[in-house]
Amino acid sequence: MRPGVPLAALAVAASVLAGCLGTTTDSPAPIDIQSPGTWTPLAPMPTARQEVAVAELNGRVFVIGGFGPGGEAVATVELYDPATDRWETRAPLPAATHHAAAAVVGGRLYVAGGYGGGRVSWTPLRIVYEYDETRNSWATRAPLRLARGGLAMIALGSRLHAVGGAGDSVSNAHEVYDPASDRWTDAPPLPTARDHLAAVTFQGRLWAIGGRTSFMGTQYVTVEIYDPATDGWSTGTPLPVGRGGLAAAALGDRLYVFGGEAPLRIFSATEMYEVAGNRWIAKDPMRTPRHGIGAAVVGNRIYVPGGGTQPGYAATNVNEAYTP
Repeated sequence: MRPGVPLAALAVAASVLAGCLGTTTDSPAPIDIQSPGTWTPLAPMPTARQEVAVAELNGRVFVIGGFGPGGEAVATVELYDPATDRWETRAPLPAATHHAAAAVVGGRLYVAGGYGGGRVSWTPLRIVYEYDETRNSWATRAPLRLARGGLAMIALGSRLHAVGGAGDSVSNAHEVYDPASDRWTDAPPLPTARDHLAAVTFQGRLWAIGGRTSFMGTQYVTVEIYDPATDGWSTGTPLPVGRGGLAAAALGDRLYVFGGEAPLRIFSATEMYEVAGNRWIAKDPMRTPRHGIGAAVVGNRIYVPGGGTQPGYAATNVNEAYTP
């Protein structure tokens, strides 16, 4: 947010300009009227779920675990094929989990952490599973060093990086997994402890975006960037508005964030980080505001399936794609 400009004023301006996009956006960032991009509704997921893990593998989108409609943890794994606009069911996780993280490295899909239990009591997990698509099977791998859910995980080179999350409290953990040795090691900690954050690989670095301390606690605008070349963190341009439960994806030389949740509020925002201007710009907002989501890139589109449509428990089977 620019110094001296009230958030409310920016929000009003955004709402007026958003008429050009066809939908009102709740982002206070400047709006890209010339090329806002478009959202397309697609075949809905077979099962409504939120707090899911999402990843792309071999041109298809995997949606893993999460909360079912009743707030129960599920082991469900479904994949979406953009070429056919169809869903298929895959082998379930060995154990039900929600708020887990997923990423692909070396042609294999990995799922880490999350919580067991349902609406009333959550148990932070150290679990790590590896998916073999050829065999449609899951194998147990070395567990996280710290049990936690609401974490984020990305691939950098030949390794996975898992950051943030919460066990008994929010964590600044940064663990690195080497598939060759099936081993986790500690790396320089995330500067700001938080859960419900998003993470993405962009410009050869790990970008940790947003997140929160708790449902009613601090909602971070924080963007922190880990560079494997220096093994250190730096601070990036903050988000236009703080929130947790958002998703992030990189497509070409652009970085995008979607949706999210703050106390008693769900976001429709689609925002793009403009490298040249070192600023965030509002794009065409999500047709269905959601939190507890993930994002995956296939071709020139970003797919955002599932999520919650209200604060707390409100699982949906919506499947929408953003085309810049």
